[in-house]
Amino acid sequence: MAEAEKTPMATPTNQTKFLNETLGDLLERIASERPNHQAVKYIESDFDLSYGEFNSRVDRVGKGLMGMGVNKGDHVAVWATNYPQWLLLFFAVAKIGAVLVTVNTNYKTRELEYLLKQSDAKVLVMCDGLKDIDCERIIYDLCPELNDCEPGKLNSSKLPKLKILITLDNKYKGMFHWSEVFEQGENITEEEFAARKRYIQPHDVANIQYTSGTSGFPKGVMLTHYNIINNGLSIGDCMKFTPEDRLCIPVPFFHCFGMVLAILAAVTHGSTMLPLLWYTPMKVMHTVTYEKCTAVHGVPTMFIAMLEHRDFDKYDFSSLRTGIMAGSPCPTEIMKQVIEKMNMRDITIVYGQTESSPGCTQTTVDDSIEHRVNTVGKCLPGVEAKIVDPETGETLPPNQPGEFCARGYNVMKGYYNMPEKTAEVIDADGWLHTGDIAMVDSDGYYKITGRLKDMIIRGGENVYPKEIEDFIYTHPKVKDVQVVGKKDEKYGEEIVAFVIPKEGAELTEKEIKNFVYDNMSRHKEPGHVVFLKEFPMNAAGKILKYQLRDMADKLA
Repeated sequence: MAEAEKTPMATPTNQTKFLNETLGDLLERIASERPNHQAVKYIESDFDLSYGEFNSRVDRVGKGLMGMGVNKGDHVAVWATNYPQWLLLFFAVAKIGAVLVTVNTNYKTRELEYLLKQSDAKVLVMCDGLKDIDCERIIYDLCPELNDCEPGKLNSSKLPKLKILITLDNKYKGMFHWSEVFEQGENITEEEFAARKRYIQPHDVANIQYTSGTSGFPKGVMLTHYNIINNGLSIGDCMKFTPEDRLCIPVPFFHCFGMVLAILAAVTHGSTMLPLLWYTPMKVMHTVTYEKCTAVHGVPTMFIAMLEHRDFDKYDFSSLRTGIMAGSPCPTEIMKQVIEKMNMRDITIVYGQTESSPGCTQTTVDDSIEHRVNTVGKCLPGVEAKIVDPETGETLPPNQPGEFCARGYNVMKGYYNMPEKTAEVIDADGWLHTGDIAMVDSDGYYKITGRLKDMIIRGGENVYPKEIEDFIYTHPKVKDVQVVGKKDEKYGEEIVAFVIPKEGAELTEKEIKNFVYDNMSRHKEPGHVVFLKEFPMNAAGKILKYQLRDMADKLA
């Protein structure tokens, strides 16, 4: 193969100047530059702080944690939705050189025990409850010793590293209440606090995020200050963020979408954050309308729920300009509707994964509508990418599908305490093997067509679910769709389409099959169509395709 035919790996010309800062440095710099500019406002509480006020509050939390005995390198887990305290902890933990361990809000007893043990968490900050999850009951089941210990002095047989628990809501035995955090820091001097900060470096690990664990046990992705700050900076640059932007954040903080694409994209540009404790379509539409938001983030299912909401037309989206749709493949038709109906003319798509901090590619506000609805953009500054044959590792030419690999500043430091697993995804040359199937055109724009494990081989033909999903989305009666494969004696695998009809629409299996058959190759027609009211999702709003595959395998 001629060298010129290989996958383009050029970095965009709008090279970002990388920030060699810690999270604490970043916040202090922005606070000094814009002390009176609104940093964050919650519509669900009275938490409304300028950057100067927010930085001061972060310092008080940092001192409090030091007073409790949190040292450099200690792991602080947070198990809560988008509380204001979560946001404060993110920066406070970083300022004192500890590591924030983010806990998926869907986790229950077994998963929480695994995460706290595997991460060597010394501290757990938690709320009372999450949907159907009783956090208080779970933690007392895991650590009955809390009933008889002083706060900060837990000695657990199951979790020997866990010593300090802090509750955000009610006061419980053996735990500190959040209000006591500030008291614990009263004896920490400015000199002690400043001395601690001096020992923190940009390439220190700042955050451990656990992968969803859809296959095997979750793995703790170690991300540095440098990883996530510069990824947030590049992402905000692609959206042309300025201090005048106001970002509605309905996506969870515990996921990179909330932490990097939202919090750090905003803070690196001095923009205002308007987080929601948790997502509902009504709360997002209300916040956008009454707080005059210029940007909003969400996974495709979030945007679909708003567009389909019965009160959608009652809200004013005229202030919106940009935002990100990411987290799972973005249907072309939904992108078009968001641009047209929600005024998000500058909406962008980010592609990546937790292991890459998370962004690898992104569309920009200057890209054509066609590129912004049909691709995931070009490589972010400082990121290389290539498409390889998953069997041979050979770099493929443009417009041929293969595995997407990335290399650059954004690649994780590794999986915590899992060197073998790290070596499975990061090769000797530093390339992160994502497991995603993609193509790149001659201009360097990438398209993601699915996961390697999602690809369906039907009768010897490779079938990419996203292609079929994108087409079925165009059916006027379809609200949402997911396509998976199931084992089949005749074809090896058969195609199964899970469809959510629009409210009040009458839709049949035959109608969907004929719609595909009349417009696509015969081998892409679903063998089964299953109608659902909703898809199984994790707390980040990502559809759990492995559960759909389990459902498909049970079909006759």
